Amino acid sequence: MNKASANDFPFKKKKIRVQSSFMHYIDEGSGEPVLFLHGNPTSSYIWRHMIARMKKQARCIAPDLIGMGSSGKPNLPYRFDDHYRYLQAFIQAKELRNITLILHDWGSALGFRYAMDHPENTRGMAFMEAMIRPWQWSRMYWYHRWGFRLLRAPVVGEIMIYGFNAFLNVIMPRLIIRKLTPEEWAIYKRPFRKISHRKPMLVWPREIPISGHPQSTDRIFKAYEKFLQESQLPKLLIYAKPGAIIDHETVGWCRQNIPNLTAVFAGTGLHYLQEDHPAAIGEEIARWHLGLKQG
Repeated sequence: MNKASANDFPFKKKKIRVQSSFMHYIDEGSGEPVLFLHGNPTSSYIWRHMIARMKKQARCIAPDLIGMGSSGKPNLPYRFDDHYRYLQAFIQAKELRNITLILHDWGSALGFRYAMDHPENTRGMAFMEAMIRPWQWSRMYWYHRWGFRLLRAPVVGEIMIYGFNAFLNVIMPRLIIRKLTPEEWAIYKRPFRKISHRKPMLVWPREIPISGHPQSTDRIFKAYEKFLQESQLPKLLIYAKPGAIIDHETVGWCRQNIPNLTAVFAGTGLHYLQEDHPAAIGEEIARWHLGLKQG
């Protein structure tokens, strides 16, 4: 297992005006852009070790999604479409062309939709613990089902997020195998110290389409699931065992149904694989990306 450290963040974040607010981002290296998209409740910080490796061969850009990390905290519903609107505006403002996407968690749903909407501007996609298709209550482990029902329940979910900061104090620690340092946790928790800033963490689990609800994201997931099965864009799946979103069954489904896919085993892990296997993931992404450049 690779040990990560909070000291391994030598990057200076930049700031750009986007829509009615601003977004902070990392921009390191040169060449064609590689866009790293994080999920809930993280930030560009989760990609620090992969960027340190990849900036030797590409221009690495990692934004903090709106309402998360160091980015602005405007008064938004923070639904999927809000995040997607800001992401598209960010890509346009940065004039990014021929993008390679590196995706995790909700960053995968945003990235898959972007690739579906803009295949002409997408060179390839690498993803881990990604949202490949809509969820079903019946296919979830009982403890995941129990946790998400609580988060999606009125009042109870608000108490969990606004009162107990449950994603950062309970859920995320249980989905990382190694023990993060106090300094690392401080960086992850800093954007959400104010209770009023925790809204994205509450809305995200309520946006996951489970057994058809909510219908808005269910339609989006089904559309890009079909796109993934038809697109010939190069794809890299990095998976772990036992995994959380990407389990053994889902890896098999991806191998059988997604064309032009390379699947690579990273090691033992749950959901936040970047914290358990940073060096291995960085090397696999770099190797796959070199193949894109030479192809």
